[in-house]
Amino acid sequence: MEIIQTESGNKGKFTAIDNGIQAGLMTYSIAGEDKIIIDHTEVSPAYNGTGLGKKLVVAGVEFARQNNIKILPLCPFARGVFARNKDLRDVLV
Repeated sequence: MEIIQTESGNKGKFTAIDNGIQAGLMTYSIAGEDKIIIDHTEVSPAYNGTGLGKKLVVAGVEFARQNNIKILPLCPFARGVFARNKDLRDVLV
C-alpha cells in the first residue's frame, strides 16, 4: 500500500494505491499558507474495516506537521479520527 499526495491549484489529495488500484482517497482544500481543510475521505468497499481511512488522515497530519500548517477537518470521518486520537490534535486549527 502506497499513499501519494498531489496538489493542483488550491486543491490537494492523498490517494492510497494498492497493487495499482485506488483503495482510498482523502481530499483537501488549501486555505492560505498555513491551513488545509479536509473535506472528504473515502475508502473502497473492499478496504472497509482495514484502518485505511485513518491512515489517510494520519498522512495528512504528517504533512501538516512537516509543513507547519494546521488542519480544519470538515469531513465527518476525519473529525471522528481526531476525536478518537488525542495524539493527532496538535495540528488542529
